[in-house]
Amino acid sequence: MRIVHDWKGLADTDRGAAVALGNFDGVHRGHQQVIALAAKAAGQLKAPLGVISFDPHPRRIFQPDSPSFRLMQPDQQARALAGLGVDISYVLPFTQEFAEMTDREFVVEVLHKGLGVRDVAVGFDISFGKGRTGSPETMARYGEELGFGVSVAQAVGEGNAKFSSTAVREVLRDGHPELAASILGRPFAIEGVVERGRQLGRTLGYPTANVDLRDYVLPRFGVYATRTRLPDGREIAGVANIGVSPMIDGMTAPRLEVWMFDFDEDIYDQVIETDLIAFLRDEARFASMDAMTAQIVADAAQARALLLPEI
Repeated sequence: MRIVHDWKGLADTDRGAAVALGNFDGVHRGHQQVIALAAKAAGQLKAPLGVISFDPHPRRIFQPDSPSFRLMQPDQQARALAGLGVDISYVLPFTQEFAEMTDREFVVEVLHKGLGVRDVAVGFDISFGKGRTGSPETMARYGEELGFGVSVAQAVGEGNAKFSSTAVREVLRDGHPELAASILGRPFAIEGVVERGRQLGRTLGYPTANVDLRDYVLPRFGVYATRTRLPDGREIAGVANIGVSPMIDGMTAPRLEVWMFDFDEDIYDQVIETDLIAFLRDEARFASMDAMTAQIVADAAQARALLLPEI
């Protein structure tokens, strides 16, 4: 999969795709329906399959003070899209120029002249252009005028709940990673560089890998059963705390601290990816280190029972 970061002056090989348009944060099952429509058109047209997203996320421009909300980092998104057979990922810079474009200017200048799209797939609730005046209906009219096809994915979900990035964020904040996984089609995962902490876990016999949460949506603070992937492809069950570690004075920035079972290797400065499988309990402050250690042992036993039931 090629990643393209502009829409001006592109080579012919980076133009003429059938594209899915959206933010695609999470690449959840609703997003996958939009991409499937684009893939169908790509096959019919014998065109590359493309996905258009934006960096930074438009929400960062229009709501700069909003809480952290991202469901995945760029590398995670790229892997998810490549896994769906995407040929070209257009990660377009969401500049002030973009923000000021009307819906028509966006379609004419970016989609038609810049990318030379042959088909555009969108979600049923998409909006685009200054003032969010663009809609699936306006996209269809522009497509007819400019000569590209348009397809619209309908809501996907169970019952009255549609799959959306907002829904994923809500269930994570409520402490339901299993519901997030049902919307995403895979567990919600936090990826980051392993940083050096205060070595408290190692001192107690439970060494943890510490990862800054950066601009991820903050799940409910507490303890989770987890699976962590290492750079060499190994996947290791464990238990993790997400929060501010109330037993450690001076901790203010929330982070992931994951203890991988039966593992004690130096992975500082390496990138790991940790799936949140199940919420076990809320973060807590204990009366003593002995009380905390006893709870860690209990948490680990519960996580092992969930993740490694045959042991």
